[in-house]
Amino acid sequence: MYLSLAVSIWLALPLALLAGAFLVRVFIIFHDCGHGSFFPSAKANDILGFITGVITFTPYFHWRWEHAVHHATSGDLDRRGTGDVWTLTVQEYLEASRWKRFAYRLARNPIVLFGLAPFFLFFIKQRFPAAKAARRERHSVAWTNLGVVLLAVGMSWIFGLKSYLLLQLVILMVAGSAGVWLFYVQHQFEGVYWERNGEWDYSTAALKGSSFYKLPKVLQWFSGNIGFHHIHHLSPRIPNYRLEKCHRAEPLFQTVRPVTLISSLKSFTFRLWDERSGKLVGYRALRSFRK
Repeated sequence: MYLSLAVSIWLALPLALLAGAFLVRVFIIFHDCGHGSFFPSAKANDILGFITGVITFTPYFHWRWEHAVHHATSGDLDRRGTGDVWTLTVQEYLEASRWKRFAYRLARNPIVLFGLAPFFLFFIKQRFPAAKAARRERHSVAWTNLGVVLLAVGMSWIFGLKSYLLLQLVILMVAGSAGVWLFYVQHQFEGVYWERNGEWDYSTAALKGSSFYKLPKVLQWFSGNIGFHHIHHLSPRIPNYRLEKCHRAEPLFQTVRPVTLISSLKSFTFRLWDERSGKLVGYRALRSFRK
């Protein structure tokens, strides 16, 4: 990428886009390390998790803690708010203040969600620990920040600050936008499962609340099989590189209706959870509640 800049930026950008796709796969390795599933050794997972965390600008132990909460609460309407996409019910939206409605619409706008949000998440939010983070998680943020700074200084010294920032920005934005989209489709799709805590069931939330995103083979490879998300939520200790094999081996998994690349585009229209009908709806559905 650096050498191609001397020829033309238009030659470097496609390579940066490709590097962004590879970074998505690196994040899947980071993700598996966080679940303790990439290696049999816990220490090996933690070491590679930290290294890939610096590469992806994500603090390993802090992310692992928040992601564990996501797995324990996914699809539970009474335990939203950690490691998920901000989702209101129709009733909550109607009872919200005008400012909160505006903020919600802004946050769910595709340009913000898949354009600005990845920048904010990887460049800003991940640099600070959550208020409830324990000591190890806080230290994880600090050490990752130091690693990111050293990486940036080293790369800038080798390639020049301008070249490094240009390429790093494009790579992270491509990977970040793709990653946010994948995560969004995994839990915001037609037929998704949400229940109140008293009715919530872990296995049902895994198989019906997490999508089977059936991607073309090349995209499946770059996304590290994360499309088999229903199996991953059912058993997070299965490494992603074994998920397709699990899918083929168990008839139950094959009964899950897949979300295709084309049908996933419908997820753009989903905005709120309608408890009355038990499905995701767009803002137009609000008309029937106001009558």
